[in-house]
Amino acid sequence: MSDSFEGLRSEVVGCTRCPRLVRYRSEVAREKKREFRQDTYWGRGVPGFGDPAARLVVVGLAPAAHGSNRTGRMFTGDRSAAFLVRAFHSAGFSNQPTSLRRGDGLRYTDLYLTAAVRCAPPDNRPTPVERGQCAPYLVRELALLSNARAILALGGFAWDALREAVPLAYGGARPTVPFSHGACVPLGEGRPLLWGSYHPSPQNTNTGKLTHPMLVELLERIRDSYDSGRGAGRHP
Repeated sequence: MSDSFEGLRSEVVGCTRCPRLVRYRSEVAREKKREFRQDTYWGRGVPGFGDPAARLVVVGLAPAAHGSNRTGRMFTGDRSAAFLVRAFHSAGFSNQPTSLRRGDGLRYTDLYLTAAVRCAPPDNRPTPVERGQCAPYLVRELALLSNARAILALGGFAWDALREAVPLAYGGARPTVPFSHGACVPLGEGRPLLWGSYHPSPQNTNTGKLTHPMLVELLERIRDSYDSGRGAGRHP
């Protein structure tokens, strides 16, 4: 039976593989944050979001407790989302510079956004075991995104998740290059390029480790790589 985005989404939303994450996401959804006390929290696994025909796939760490765990859409409703989506808009991948809630009209063109772990973790720190439990979802997602020319890891945690996932999705050897901002690793003939960026966390953006111009420049460089033919996808 062939896989599908709809089937994958249903499995992610209903997933209960990691007891610690299930407890935490439910607890946050029940107790809520004061400023969002009128909201109905999502409190489940968060599926990927974007253009199924995208050439650029962006992979983050995990849903934020009061961001995606509240809104039910990847990188939506928190400070990291605000920074990231403004950069997507500046680089021409989104139709608006904000990501506030499901149904706000946001659309991505040529970009698909997902994460290494699909449930909000305590202190924004999923364990390697929890990353491994979510790995099959990422592998299946990459396989479904057959037009991908580039995969961008937001931070070292997502980079490590992708180093494990790409051999399973595409074949070939596990990449050995360490994470760095701007890193670019070929995955083999006819496969996407793997890129790295600092995560758009407040810790990075408030200190200037990652700035808006830095991220926009990287996104434009990635697009130039496949527009010029240097980042060939799997299909001729």
